[in-house]
Amino acid sequence: MYLNKFKLIDHGIHGFLFLCVSVTFVTTGTVVWILGQESFVFFQSINLFDFLLGTRWEPLLDPKSFGVLPLVCGTLMIVVGAIIVAVPAGILIAAYLNEFCSPKLSSIIKPVLEILAGIPTIVYGYFALTFITPAFKMLFPDMGVFNALSAGIVVGIMILPMISSLCDDAFRAVPSDIREGAYALGATPYEVITQVIMPAAKSRIAASIVLAVSRAIGETMAVTLAAGATPRMTFNPLESIQTITAYIVQVSLGDTPRGGIEYQTCFAVGALLFFMTLIMNMIGNHFLHSKTVGK
Repeated sequence: MYLNKFKLIDHGIHGFLFLCVSVTFVTTGTVVWILGQESFVFFQSINLFDFLLGTRWEPLLDPKSFGVLPLVCGTLMIVVGAIIVAVPAGILIAAYLNEFCSPKLSSIIKPVLEILAGIPTIVYGYFALTFITPAFKMLFPDMGVFNALSAGIVVGIMILPMISSLCDDAFRAVPSDIREGAYALGATPYEVITQVIMPAAKSRIAASIVLAVSRAIGETMAVTLAAGATPRMTFNPLESIQTITAYIVQVSLGDTPRGGIEYQTCFAVGALLFFMTLIMNMIGNHFLHSKTVGK
């Protein structure tokens, strides 16, 4: 009797866990189906190569143009700015917490990083408009109110906790025998972190950077507020740009009639964004599961 009861509980837990896994597959499949269906209708009217290689994006104004490169360029500018801010700072913070920081100070720094991760993204957008942009206008008087520089900086601040946390975990995952052996040979903490720990955790560091980049690619509200809504092919970070996510927000406001070609552009650029983040996640998983020195 008790055996049958335990078997029933075991089967129930197994079924519940399988249901949870199934929800993720169903959700992903539904998203892919919706994006694929609407994008297929869009590309029946617009040539795929004109969409991917065109340099003018004006789907809401006449004459219409559907070249997505300005949105991709704007997105990549934000990503590059975020990487420049977050990657060096995140790795240095992780190195400091791992080898140099006292436990008491570490208990203060880590909650501060967690607070950064919990701040709503729209607050970062207002922070860029009210603090970062006015500060940089003292150096660059020609800077616009909306610009890629401020947006890249706030996105870098947003992904900083992710990089520092993942790198810290990567450093701590290195076997202690390697670290202790280096100290036994007379290495300093700086030599241990730069010549032993970082090389041993390089694949995990790369994975953390790639995953943070995919997070930056999909950021929406901060770049919508800080970067503006001007799709243009430019590499000047002081100018207003528009990212893929910001355009989706623009179309989703309700001014675009449902079912038209303008409405379908939302799904086309959404499919492109989905593909970009999927590639980044695959690259990150490759680095994460690659062999690391010391394993």
